[in-house]
Parts: sequence; C-alpha cells; structure tokens
Amino acid sequence: MKPVLPVLIALTLAVVLVAGCTSTPATPATTAAPTTNAPATEATTVQAPSFTMGDHYLQKSYSFQSENDVFTEQFRVDSPSWGIEFTVLPLNDNQQYCWFVMNVTNVDTGQSESYGYGRENGYELTHQIPMYTTGPYKIVMKGNRVKVDVDVAKRNP
Repeated sequence: MKPVLPVLIALTLAVVLVAGCTSTPATPATTAAPTTNAPATEATTVQAPSFTMGDHYLQKSYSFQSENDVFTEQFRVDSPSWGIEFTVLPLNDNQQYCWFVMNVTNVDTGQSESYGYGRENGYELTHQIPMYTTGPYKIVMKGNRVKVDVDVAKRNP
C-alpha cells in the first residue's frame, strides 16, 4: 500500500498542473490588466514625495545661459528633517539643449547625490527631495539654457 501513495500524489499533482495549463485565455488577460495598472499607480506615488518647506537654509534663483555656468553654495543643516525643492524653467523651446544638474555633498562624510533635469534625469519641472542627515553641505549646480529656483529648508510636519 505504501508504494501506491507516492504514485497517487504524483498523479494528483499532474492533474492539477494540466488543469492549470488548459484554462481559458480570457481569465489570465482579465487578471493581468489590473496587475499591470496597480504598480504604475504606486510608482507615481513613490516618485513624487510631497511636503511643505519651513525655515530656509538657502532660497535663490539661478540662470544658466551656457554649459560653462557653475554655481556653488555652502550651508549647514541643523534639522534631520529637511529637503531640497527645485523648479526648472527651460529657456529654449528645444528641450535637448536645456538641462540642469545639482550635486549635493555632505562635507563631513563626503557622501554625494546628484539630481537634475534633462539629459538622463528626465523632464519633470519640479522636484522635491527629502533629506535626513544634519551637517555642512555643499551644492554644485551646472546647467544650460534654464532658470532654476532652489529652496533648501526644514520640512514642515
């Protein structure tokens, strides 16, 4: 009786597999559509954090007319809940000539992050980046044919 049990289990598994492979194509297509749409909605929510800015560490506008324009700012952050917000205004109708890159470096640790507009950064005009580490920071900004409003401030709860 014992040798028959593994054969029955294998036969049952085979029947279940065959039944799963022969289901109608309409059912998977119906379930695939909501699954495809759900992650896109979640990704949009994750990519666009939203918060309001409080006390400012830096609030300036910069105009980049050529690829050689570079601006550097230094400031000290005293709150672990802060953020960077920048809004880009392209100064040319042809977007391939308009770009902006901001390198944010924690002077104490040397850790650096890069954010931007155009080229490999995408073409969203407004960015909000939550930050979490206190200390002295240096921002180096480069761009071409754009005006950028930069706001570095504490995040409001």
